[in-house]
Amino acid sequence: MAGQQQSITFKLTLLFATLSTVVLLLLGLLIGRSVEHHFEEQDLEVLHGKQQLTRHALERAQSQADLSALPGQFSDALIGHPGLFVVVLAPDGNQLFSSPGAEFPPELLARSPAGGMGRLIKWQTRDGQPMRGQSMQVQTAIAGTAPVLVAIATEMSHHEHFMASFRHTLWGFMLLAAATMGLVGWFAVRRGLAPLQALRQQAEGITANRLDTRLPAESVPVELADLAHTLNAMLARLEESFHRLSDFSSDLAHELRTPVSNLLTQTHVALSKSRSAEEYREVLASNSEEFERLSRMIADMLFLAKADNLLIVPSREQVDLQAEVESLLEFYDVLAEEKNIRISCHGQALLEGDRLMLRRAIGNVLSNAIRHTPDGGYIHIELEQVADKSVSLSIENSGETIPAEHLPRLFDRFYRADPSRHREGEGAGLGLAITRSIMRAHGGEVSVASAQGATVFVFRFD
Repeated sequence: MAGQQQSITFKLTLLFATLSTVVLLLLGLLIGRSVEHHFEEQDLEVLHGKQQLTRHALERAQSQADLSALPGQFSDALIGHPGLFVVVLAPDGNQLFSSPGAEFPPELLARSPAGGMGRLIKWQTRDGQPMRGQSMQVQTAIAGTAPVLVAIATEMSHHEHFMASFRHTLWGFMLLAAATMGLVGWFAVRRGLAPLQALRQQAEGITANRLDTRLPAESVPVELADLAHTLNAMLARLEESFHRLSDFSSDLAHELRTPVSNLLTQTHVALSKSRSAEEYREVLASNSEEFERLSRMIADMLFLAKADNLLIVPSREQVDLQAEVESLLEFYDVLAEEKNIRISCHGQALLEGDRLMLRRAIGNVLSNAIRHTPDGGYIHIELEQVADKSVSLSIENSGETIPAEHLPRLFDRFYRADPSRHREGEGAGLGLAITRSIMRAHGGEVSVASAQGATVFVFRFD
């Protein structure tokens, strides 16, 4: 039924048994036909021998007296051949000779207008004896007379009995062989699918606490090696995702614990005794800052959650990246002046994308660059339009070199290269993660490199 699962073992066994049965059936038919043809050739050999004998005798007959003497010759010739029958008909239809008990069908005794040898005919006598015979017309040496009709037949009961026994044995053997082949096929299929069962048993032991387990791809057949490699790759992705989810949950709990703890502490302190209205306003203002921080963190998390599930669909409009960068520089101008940071911007580029999302991505990197650039340092921004749809934007700032082991994880959520500075500023460690999500939503990528006191972030849109 359509809704039921189908067994591969059953299907392969059925296919194997069916093919074996068909092959054996064809082989049996071929053998049976070959045996029948062999018996037919034997009968023809006997018939042709007697036909040559009768033809030779009739062709030497030169008078009616010679014809009258032929029955005795034919009787002598048939001694020792109990299953052989001969009938000789004169041109007027009278029987010149007939073997005792001979029964010939009318079509065998009918004269062919063309003369010569008639076709080979099979029939059964009234008592059910199978016969095979052939007729021919022989011209005697008597001048002016028509040919004599000679019909010769041989009894085939021995052959029929042998063929019946042969068919019974053959078909019995075929049924037994088909059943045996089906059983052998089932065993072979079970043996062939044993590695698949082993993979299933090993996969059953993989749990959330054992995602590091891998299936032995080297010990399975070649046909299952690709499946094992695919499953191992899937397990590797699951393990990585599970670890990232665990780290994210831990980091999220840690990040939320600090503002919630601050709120609780300030609230408990405020409630510990009566205070003036001004003191309550200070407590509420401080709590408001923590709530704003929590609100931004929650909004950023919702954004990243949508990005992970491909729910962010950026709008498409013409965006002048140079204008957006200059607008952001005006926004951060006060911070840059306080730290005496030199900022330069060169080049221009246009692309299709969501202006607000791209502005947010660039702003996250630019704010990080200003925050980590030392007093008197520099920030250099370079825009390049490589082709109509290929755009590159780089933001380079001076400062401490970021160790190479931290670079691959800078875009992870809540990750900070210097945990001791996690309270500096208002960031929650989600800015670069949001930047990467925005770039991927636009079909681009962002990368970072740091060496010799300079760090550069590169945005690439293809």
